[in-house]
Amino acid sequence: MAKESNNGANLGFESKLWRAADALRSNIDAAEYKHVVLGLIFLKYISDAFEEQHAKLVAEQNQGADPEDPDEYRAVNIFWVPKEARWSHLKANAKQPTIGKVIDDAMVAIERDNPSLKGVLPKDYAHPRLDKERLGQLIDLVGNIGLGDKENRSKDILGRVYEYFLSQFASAEGKKGGQFYTPRCVVRVLVEMLAPYKGRVYDPCCGSGGMFVQSEKFVEAHGGRIGDISIYGQESNHTTWRLAKMNLAIRGIEGNLGKEHADTFQRDLHPDLKADFILANPPFNMSNWGGEGLKNDKRWKYGIPPASNANFAWVQHFIHHLAPTGYAGFVLANGSMSSNQSGEGEIRKNIIEADLVDCMVALPGQLFYSTQIPVCLWFIARDKKGGSPTRPYRDRRGETLFIDARKLGTMIDRVHRELTEEDIKKIANTYHAWRGDVGANHDSPYEDIPGFCKSATLEEIRKHGHVLTPGRYVGAAEVEDDGEPFEEKMQRLVAQLREQQAEAAKLDVAIAKNLEELGYGR
Repeated sequence: MAKESNNGANLGFESKLWRAADALRSNIDAAEYKHVVLGLIFLKYISDAFEEQHAKLVAEQNQGADPEDPDEYRAVNIFWVPKEARWSHLKANAKQPTIGKVIDDAMVAIERDNPSLKGVLPKDYAHPRLDKERLGQLIDLVGNIGLGDKENRSKDILGRVYEYFLSQFASAEGKKGGQFYTPRCVVRVLVEMLAPYKGRVYDPCCGSGGMFVQSEKFVEAHGGRIGDISIYGQESNHTTWRLAKMNLAIRGIEGNLGKEHADTFQRDLHPDLKADFILANPPFNMSNWGGEGLKNDKRWKYGIPPASNANFAWVQHFIHHLAPTGYAGFVLANGSMSSNQSGEGEIRKNIIEADLVDCMVALPGQLFYSTQIPVCLWFIARDKKGGSPTRPYRDRRGETLFIDARKLGTMIDRVHRELTEEDIKKIANTYHAWRGDVGANHDSPYEDIPGFCKSATLEEIRKHGHVLTPGRYVGAAEVEDDGEPFEEKMQRLVAQLREQQAEAAKLDVAIAKNLEELGYGR
């Protein structure tokens, strides 16, 4: 049986496909190659979905259906694919030296006939640096999977392939890759804790759209309807914005990501939005965010963020866009919990004193492809007094939950760690039990667990100088009593120490003798 991974893929099918696609990469940089591969996967998906609907309309022609009417497809949320862009046309030309131009023409035609995809699809397949024989092989590879047929779409195979490839490209690109991809297990923690069942979901630095995809999956998994949440996002990097648009399109998710890419601080595309849920992974410690020109911005209610670091500009941007009962969960570098430089400590203090900090989670290191520095999760609540009438919470005004999850996670390779399903549930269930969420397991009421979680009062946080590092509050984990009397344990440990010291002395003698034989003696 294939191994399941928190990257969201069955590591049999997807990994084999990745290895085959990567073998065709030749000397193309991973950052460039991802658009080549993901563009073809996208094209295959919409072509297959189109062909399925086309066959259905052909069968219904005697009832007035027209297989070549674009509106017949748009009416059921399927992209219209003109003849020159259908996969059968690409496959027929896969071995021709002009295949690059054929694909470019197909992408242009799809954008022409589907305005929502305008400016989104890659169109650089005819470039000389792209080996046309390998490109033909890549078409054959992608063409061997029924990504768009009804059965496979219901199993979300294309979504899994796309997500798995995003994670692998992020890994291949290293630090740069993290700009467009947040590890799925981190997104899962945010989504499971915020539980966005219904309302407006916003991510002002959305990368490739992972927060939105997982939010939609959460709604489906809990019996809700996809239309119960509306999606708003923004992304400053043009190529990443295109990835996000494609990522949502292949899953049939409608979202407002703006008509183009734009910098959130300099040009907020959703200035009047008040979101019910904000999920985000902003760039860590960003120094070139243009803060000098924004000192009088209305978003800085709790203090002017330093021009040298955007961390607290992001925090205040999130707070500014929250609805009166809204919740925000986001990733920040650990320094945000304790820094006092350039006025950051004062801003953090003001946010804490406004009773907005709901929960802080310290994560283990090595979760991200972009950085090895340890990170944390912030959870902001506009209103702690009891949630909404449909989802009552315990009144937690004047309290903040601290969770130290640094010891959780499993290494999946030499440098990367993942949180397991059990880890994610442990963190999320602890939070929901503390909140008194109606969805929490009431057989397990919240309790402080030394070394893991602590519900601290505002006064306790003041005593720690408004530092939000969970380790300061949760204390040390309790050591289980093994039943061995203290005197006996000390005698045993001292005897063990003496044995080790004697062994060390023998080794010293042996080493000295070997050095002498090699001519390095005294």
